[in-house]
Amino acid sequence: MLVLSIIAINVVYVSIFTLRLILVIKGRRGAASLMAMAEVFIYLAGLNLVLQNLSNPINMAAYCLGFGIGVYAGSRIEEYLALGYSVVQVIADSAATGLPNKLRDFGYGVTSWMAEGRDGKRLVMQVLVKRSNEKRLMRSIGMVAPKAFVISHEPRQFKGGFWTKMIER
Repeated sequence: MLVLSIIAINVVYVSIFTLRLILVIKGRRGAASLMAMAEVFIYLAGLNLVLQNLSNPINMAAYCLGFGIGVYAGSRIEEYLALGYSVVQVIADSAATGLPNKLRDFGYGVTSWMAEGRDGKRLVMQVLVKRSNEKRLMRSIGMVAPKAFVISHEPRQFKGGFWTKMIER
């Protein structure tokens, strides 16, 4: 029972730790500070259990196992929450594609411009999307332009444009 308690406490602790780090990186200091208080309380409880029972190496192994599972669980939770935004850059294999207007019809803000690729003219598009909607956007791009080259990354901050007006409402 002690081993399961150590594993469970560490899974919860490290999951919160992982989420707290992600919140700090995304600039959500208030939420990260609140999570840090809970995190330290849980950490001290788990560490206390292990330190009181150092004579049994299984307890230390349980602590390590819980830590590893906690990192995985925390990253999965963050992926599920999908906090923040992504910038998706789409390079269409044809300059004559109707992809920008189709994506706009789906409700996305699209900025597009012509570019020159190795094999000729390409249409480049940039789309800002909530991370929670990124998979849906990728499916839409795949349906309309299956040969498009797509890159996704997270912006640290943005200002002005279509999205800023939508967010301020």
